Amino acid sequence: MWPGAGVEARGTVAEPGAEPQADTTDAPGSTASTPPPPLALDIEEHLTWLAAEKGRSANTLAAYRRDLRAYWAWLSARGMALDDVRGTDIDAYVGALRDRGLAPASVKRALVAIRSLHRFRAEEGLATADPGAEVETPRVPSGLPKALTEAEVGLLLDQVVGDEPVARRDRALLELLYGTGARISEVCALSLGDVDLDASLVRLFGKGAKERVVPLGRFARIALAAWLDDAGRGAMAPEQWARRGDAEAVFLNQRGGRLGRQGAWAVVRRHGDAAGLGDRLTPHVLRHSCATHMLDHGADIRAVQELLGHASISTTQVYTLVSNERLFAVYDAAHPRARAARG
Repeated sequence: MWPGAGVEARGTVAEPGAEPQADTTDAPGSTASTPPPPLALDIEEHLTWLAAEKGRSANTLAAYRRDLRAYWAWLSARGMALDDVRGTDIDAYVGALRDRGLAPASVKRALVAIRSLHRFRAEEGLATADPGAEVETPRVPSGLPKALTEAEVGLLLDQVVGDEPVARRDRALLELLYGTGARISEVCALSLGDVDLDASLVRLFGKGAKERVVPLGRFARIALAAWLDDAGRGAMAPEQWARRGDAEAVFLNQRGGRLGRQGAWAVVRRHGDAAGLGDRLTPHVLRHSCATHMLDHGADIRAVQELLGHASISTTQVYTLVSNERLFAVYDAAHPRARAARG
């Protein structure tokens, strides 16, 4: 299949501004005109440790840096050093984030970064205590993924018409996102050597550069083959590549470079708008829809876990709740005594 598969660990392609994210760059209560203070050396060392020792992806490191920069700015505004921090101070910072109106998930993410920093300092002998150990992680309400219906997915895919290179690319991108449940960053990071059309397989590199091989369905395979043809990708490829990485990229932008996350988002959004799906559609919704529809049709949850690249089965189990809700809805609508039975 692929010589040396699994030997080379790679990160995912990161393109800043590609997806909407909560802005935590400024410390709570600060103004955008105030430049943030330089990061403490211990924070920079922690970020380097996360990259080198823990193999965190570029996207994860960028999120940690944003959250820790905001935390450090908040401490600096109060004349505090990292050695001065106590658990009550971290609690106060979390309260300030909530007062700003940040979503619970964003507050939790920031606290995870802060606790990781203080634990690192204690374990490396840079601090005598770990104040983050005293702070409880806030609970995040469990929201169910809002998957599209199968009819809506079909409507979305029907929006891509024509046989020109851009249409071939867009069709292949959408079919791959829905057909494999891949993350948008994983698809943008694909290189030609990661696709095996003869075996109907594609190799993806997920969070932490973890490699997995997933099957290509018939429609995704057909769409990819049409895109990788000379009349598709070949027609968009430049005569001379600006970067070697672009020459190996599966998906290209109209300038002939590797398609980034922002460009891929634009493709999904454009066709979603044409299908009348609007803000309901994101690349991650296609991933949710892939998992939900597989479970609806009887797929084993362990197989779905492997397909999506979830480290824990508990992450995948949220989709079983979605499928159960659909089952109850169908039952209520179709069975003459269902509503009486369920009250």
